[in-house]
Amino acid sequence: MRKNYDFNGARRGAVLAGPGKTRITIMLDDDILAHFRSRGDLAGTGYQTLINEALRQHLPPGKASTRDQRPLTAGELRRILREELKAS
Repeated sequence: MRKNYDFNGARRGAVLAGPGKTRITIMLDDDILAHFRSRGDLAGTGYQTLINEALRQHLPPGKASTRDQRPLTAGELRRILREELKAS
């Protein structure tokens, strides 16, 4: 291990951005987050991936990549996540 490191030119944040992904901050109910985290642990995948898949299932067929689709509202997001909790 060196005594000094040169961080000139270093930048904070993710090293590589995922293609087709956007980092956002959302507020989720604690029980919803706990549910997806436990499902992720059981499935061996990330909870964010499971949330993304749950949201994708509620898109109309063929609309998953359409940019002009109306935005998902907070109320719709809550409804979708609650349906996922009931299904499990």
